[in-house]
Amino acid sequence: MPQYMMLIYNPIESQLSPEEMAAQSARWGEYTQSLMDAGLFVGGDALQGVDVATTVRVRDGQTQITDGPFAETKEFLAGYYLVESPDLDTVLAHADRIPNITYGSLEIRPVLDQSALPSASNGVEAGAQA
Repeated sequence: MPQYMMLIYNPIESQLSPEEMAAQSARWGEYTQSLMDAGLFVGGDALQGVDVATTVRVRDGQTQITDGPFAETKEFLAGYYLVESPDLDTVLAHADRIPNITYGSLEIRPVLDQSALPSASNGVEAGAQA
């Protein structure tokens, strides 16, 4: 069955008070449970903020390690769900109920089915595609 990444984005400048953020915790638990009840949930979690991110690049044979995100942005990747679903429409039916949808955004991407690709003889290791 196809898998989909549900990438959860929040604005850099939070629009919620600490009290509102704490109150949303129960909504996230309920949402996660609804994905489980629907038989879609494979995994997922919240991510720490961009202030503790590390970006790694190799350019001209030199490894560059930078504190922070890859680029300046108005939103940051706050977490994800990995779901298994017969089709995108089923995932979309759950998308507008994600707790941050009124102030953040949700990007849904199909996971690339590596088994459908030509063998590794093409010189690209599995998982190396960007």
